[in-house]
Amino acid sequence: MAEALVSLRRGEWPQRAHLAAVALGVDGVSTALAGDTSPGKTPAGSREAAEVLWCSGPLSRAFEDLQYTVGEGPAADAIRTGHAVLAPDLRRVRADRWPALVPEAERLPVRAVFCFPIALGAIRIGVLTAVRATAGALGTEQTGDALVLADALAARYLGDEGGAELPGTLYSAVVHQAAGMASVQLGLPLADALLRLRAHAFRSGRPIRVVAHDVVARRLRLEVNGDGTLPSTAADKD
Repeated sequence: MAEALVSLRRGEWPQRAHLAAVALGVDGVSTALAGDTSPGKTPAGSREAAEVLWCSGPLSRAFEDLQYTVGEGPAADAIRTGHAVLAPDLRRVRADRWPALVPEAERLPVRAVFCFPIALGAIRIGVLTAVRATAGALGTEQTGDALVLADALAARYLGDEGGAELPGTLYSAVVHQAAGMASVQLGLPLADALLRLRAHAFRSGRPIRVVAHDVVARRLRLEVNGDGTLPSTAADKD
């Protein structure tokens, strides 16, 4: 973890984020930033307002895709409450805790998830998420390391460690671009268009970023028919 923290200070992040995964004994780590970091603001806990900055591997990417698609999960809870949310065995989580996420998570090779808020006092900046393919709790030392890393990320993102700039292209930028296109096509507010994009991804069983790429490339157009479903049609020829 010391090596990971040095790489963070040197600006070698997220290329060397795998060092943190090794230190924590997990298969992947990722971070997402909240859309509203003002104290006491509940939108910061909403997955609609969170932007995934980076993922250290495919397992983290798959789980972030799922959380973003269903709009709920341990990351959103960690941002909202300001406390770590630890799920050492997703198969033992009550279905009503995250009713949309838990059944779909069984399709992924993710058994354990640990989310730590990235915050400075009451200002909740985002969340650090660690995932593992096997069940089991983090050790005391690993939990402490994760909290230290979350604090270091908070300092980094707030500019205390050299004024680090955030990535120019966020992980979910293509999703927002697709939502903008769907907003125009469907005549809906942007927030509603994003919800419909998520609904299509959920119903089709595909990651929301894949669906978004299809919309942006005009391979897919979302349409609202009389009963409110969202069938896909051939791309526009415009």
